Amino acid sequence: MFEKLMATAVLPASDLARAKKWWHDVLGRDPMYEDTEGEAMYYDIGGLPVLVYRSDFAGTAQNTALGLMTDNLDRDMTELRTHGVMFHDYDMPGLKTDHGVAEMGDGERSAWFSDSEGNIIAIGQYSPQMMEMAMKMRSSAAGMG
Repeated sequence: MFEKLMATAVLPASDLARAKKWWHDVLGRDPMYEDTEGEAMYYDIGGLPVLVYRSDFAGTAQNTALGLMTDNLDRDMTELRTHGVMFHDYDMPGLKTDHGVAEMGDGERSAWFSDSEGNIIAIGQYSPQMMEMAMKMRSSAAGMG
């Protein structure tokens, strides 16, 4: 029944022009597709389609809306900072950051920031085993594995 089922991330934006500029300037991504009414755009992040659509409720969620996986958190945080990204600091039970970075154990580290629309995005450096598993899942989903 779900043989051809796929997933997409979905992020709201109250100002699509501002969001489009942020995705281009900060993440170096341009839309793969824009609908003809100008109410939605699709981006590709590591093979995952990310829908950015117009909504008056953008930025109201207080949870992580999108997670990015990297092999070098320090490198990518430095690059993001050059584009004006400011990382969130947290101090709550189970999560404490130092200069924006949470040490998660087993060498895993994460940081959080917000896009132009207030959506919270996590970027994490995971263990080699977790990265390998993610790559296998991506390959499998693309019919390569």
